[in-house]
Amino acid sequence: MLCSPEELLQKNQALLNTWQRYQAVPSFESFVELAVSINSFTEFLIDKGITALHHASHQLEQLTLALFNTEVAHPLPQAALDDLNERVLALERMTRTHAAATADLAERRHDLKHPTPRDLRVSQTWLIGHDQAVWAGLQAQLGYFGMAAQFSAWEQPLPDSTGVAPLLLLDMSRLPEAEWCGRIQALRQRFAMGQLICLGVRSDFEQLQQVLRGGCDSCLLDGTPVHAIVEHIMELNERHEQEAYRVLIVEDSKTASHMIRRTLEENQIVSEIVNDPQQTLNALRQFNPDLILMDMYMPNCTGVEAARIIRQHSEFLSTPIVYLSGETNVALQVDAMRLGGDHFLTKPFNPVFLNAIVKSKIERYRALRRTMYHDSLTGLLNHSSGKNTLDMVLSSVAHEGGFLSVVMMDIDHFKQVNDTYGHPVGDQVIRGLSWLLKQRLRKQDILCRYGGEEFLIGLPHTDAEQAFAIMDRIRQDFAQIRHPDGDSHFHVSASGGIATYPLYQTGDALIKAADKALYQAKRGGRNRIHTDED
Repeated sequence: MLCSPEELLQKNQALLNTWQRYQAVPSFESFVELAVSINSFTEFLIDKGITALHHASHQLEQLTLALFNTEVAHPLPQAALDDLNERVLALERMTRTHAAATADLAERRHDLKHPTPRDLRVSQTWLIGHDQAVWAGLQAQLGYFGMAAQFSAWEQPLPDSTGVAPLLLLDMSRLPEAEWCGRIQALRQRFAMGQLICLGVRSDFEQLQQVLRGGCDSCLLDGTPVHAIVEHIMELNERHEQEAYRVLIVEDSKTASHMIRRTLEENQIVSEIVNDPQQTLNALRQFNPDLILMDMYMPNCTGVEAARIIRQHSEFLSTPIVYLSGETNVALQVDAMRLGGDHFLTKPFNPVFLNAIVKSKIERYRALRRTMYHDSLTGLLNHSSGKNTLDMVLSSVAHEGGFLSVVMMDIDHFKQVNDTYGHPVGDQVIRGLSWLLKQRLRKQDILCRYGGEEFLIGLPHTDAEQAFAIMDRIRQDFAQIRHPDGDSHFHVSASGGIATYPLYQTGDALIKAADKALYQAKRGGRNRIHTDED
C-alpha cells in the first residue's frame, strides 16, 4: 500500500492518545485537540487511498465537528461519550486489521521469485463484467506494467484467495441498472479495504449518484479510452509521496504563530514563522511556500500592505494569501481580498476548518502550477521546466561534490509509428515510455518530455556506469511492450545517450553531450544506450 503498517498504526495511535487525554481531562481545549487529531487521521487516509478506513474516520470526524456547533459543556454527555468511544475503538480494530493485511502482502511480495515492479502495490486486480473479450486490450496493457488483471463474470463469485484489498474494475455497461447498487454494496461489504472503480457509466447525474452512493470509489465514464483507464490505475498504484505542503505564517504574536504552527503540524503541513512583516520577501524566497497565512493587523504594517508588496513580484503573484484577523467588518474583508488576498478567516478560528482551507487552497495552487510546468500528455515536466530543474539540481550536486548523469532518450522510428498506426496510437506509445520511466526511476530523478518523442532524464548522485545499467534495463523492458493495434500488436524500441557531471559543467553542456551520444546510438543501429565516452 501507499504507507507502511507501522506508519498507519502510528497515526492511529496518535488519535487514540488524544482521545485518552480528553477522557482524562475533558476540557474544551483537549476536545479541540481530539478534533484536530481525527481530522489529521482522516486526511492521511484520503492521501493514502485507504478507502474503508477513510469512511469510518470521516464519520467520526463529522460527529466530532457537529459537537462544535452546539452549546455542549465538557465533559460531553454520557451518550455522546459512549458513541465516540465505540467509534474510536471500532476504527482502531479496522486499522489493526488493515495493517496486518498490508504486512502480509509485503511478506508475500518479499517471497516472490519474480517481484512486481517496485513502484506498484502488491494487490490483486480483477475485471468483473459479462464479456472478457471487451477488456482484452486493457488486460494486455496492464500486463505490460506488471499488473495481472484477472477476469470474473458478474455471476461468478470471486475466490477466497482474492485477498482483503483488491483493485476491482466493475463493468457496469451491460449490468441491469436496478442491480447496480446491490452489487456494489455487496462487493464493498466483502472487500471493505479494496478499491472499487466502475467502468462504462454514463455521465448523467442519476447513474453517477447511484454508483457512488453504493460504495464505488471512482467512475470512468462510458467511452473512456483504454489508455485513460490504464493511466488512472497506474496513478492509484504508484508510490507517489507528495512533497509536504508548505505554509508561511506572517504573524507578529509569537503565541498565536506557534499555535497556528502546531495546528498545521497535525496535518503534516510544514510551516515557517515570520514575526516581522518586513522580512516576508526574504522568507518567501528562502522557504518557497505554497500559501501565506497573514495576520491583518501588525505593528507598522497591515496585512493588506504586506500582501500588496508581495503582489509586486511576479514570482509570487499566484501564491495564495489567507488573512487571519478578528476583523468582522464585511466591507473591510472584501477590500482586503480585492487588494491581494484570497480568503479571510476570522479569529478565533476553528483549527479543523483552518486546515481544510489551507489544504484546499494549496491543492488548487499546485494543480495550477502543474498545468504550467508539466506536459499535458505525459504528466512529466515540460521542456522549459525540465531544463530549469536540471540547472537547480546540478547546482546542488556541484555544491556537494557528487555526480549527475543526464540522459537523452528517443523512441526509434517514431514517425513510422505515427504514419502507420495514427497519432493517437503514437501518443499512447509516448505515454507508455513515460509510465515506465516514472515506475522505474526515483522520486528525486528528473523526468521531462523534452519535445515530441524525446525525453530528458536527470539522475543525481549517479555516475555514467550506474546510469547505463539503469537506462539499459528500461530500454530492454520498453522493447518488450506489446502496443495494441486492433486485433494485432506491434513493438517499438528506444535509444539513449548519457553524459555525466563533472565531465560537463553546465546543464546545456550535459544536454548537448547526451544528445550527441544519442545520435551515436541511432547511428549504431538504434535500440541501444551510448555514453559520451563510447
